[in-house]
Amino acid sequence: MVLVRTTPPRPVDVSAVFPELAPLARPAIRLHPRPGSPSVEESSVGGPLLWPADEPWPHCEAFHLHSDSGFRQSPADVRLLRRMRVRWHGDHGGPGTTPEEAAIKERNAAVLAERLGAGPPLPADCPVPLLPVAQLYVRDIPLLRPPGQVDLLQVLWCPYDHDPDYKPATALFWRSAAAVVDVLGTPPEPYEVNYEGYVPDPCVLAPEAITEYPHSLDLSPETRRVLEDGSRWQAAGADVADADADYPLEFYDTHLADAPGWKVGGWPPWGRTDPIPRYCEACETRMVPLLTVASREWDGGEGRSWAPQEDQAAAHSTGNCCGQSPAQPTKVEVGSTDNLQIYVCPASPGHPHTDLIQ
Repeated sequence: MVLVRTTPPRPVDVSAVFPELAPLARPAIRLHPRPGSPSVEESSVGGPLLWPADEPWPHCEAFHLHSDSGFRQSPADVRLLRRMRVRWHGDHGGPGTTPEEAAIKERNAAVLAERLGAGPPLPADCPVPLLPVAQLYVRDIPLLRPPGQVDLLQVLWCPYDHDPDYKPATALFWRSAAAVVDVLGTPPEPYEVNYEGYVPDPCVLAPEAITEYPHSLDLSPETRRVLEDGSRWQAAGADVADADADYPLEFYDTHLADAPGWKVGGWPPWGRTDPIPRYCEACETRMVPLLTVASREWDGGEGRSWAPQEDQAAAHSTGNCCGQSPAQPTKVEVGSTDNLQIYVCPASPGHPHTDLIQ
């Protein structure tokens, strides 16, 4: 069964009302990750990677502040806790921990104790295995710009906050899927994670091509003044609700500009700060967004207009489904429910990438 998600039509054809914006339109692909069991041959978020068995698994060699409180949470512990939350939500009178869950917890603790030698906390310079974040095949995401004759992008990160911006350090790998003959069966995992939100749940994707327009912060002062002119909206017969008529720029940012959620390409979702241009350290070309790793697929309130048509009922429900928020299918959370934007050099995708919490 093919997973399909469809962005509802926008309340206004903004390029028709404001032709000034037409040249700023950019293609984007909303990934629409949803819980599933992807294989190594599928595009996914948090799923298994098509990783060559004879290629070393990447590790982060940076300084890491490991837990010294005696409490350590491994990725396996995070996944178990999530399963238990789902059960607690549907079985309020049930046991806090079932025998099966207790056995898994005991096994996880034994594995962790063996790895750590039941001794002092890990040294700060101990290499940390990276966690898979996304695997994207060009056949599914044609907007990707791979360097050379490759057709697969793999994104991983270190599940620890890194200075100076307190975000996980990311790593990108481009490869040819056909060149991978023997696949690594059981990749190493970190002994512990800095934060539960850095462990993505496995999700299948429903890629959807859309057209995006820049956030108002990315517009020139002249264009912002045009968008703030209520008479232009009225003259064009734009359907702007009474509640938004006095704040047309906010209406534009909420409903018409960049789409929320996981996506490839498009425009950055500014708001935490003013726009921060990123320049390639190799050639000084201004970089462009490659991938947005989102804490939420849509925001509450009016932001739910971006929820796919197939998810509108869940987006407007008063509670969570089975203890899960439908707006957080990946369980990823970066910053304060922010976005991690990965940027690449348009002149050469092989140049070093950079990222930014926004």
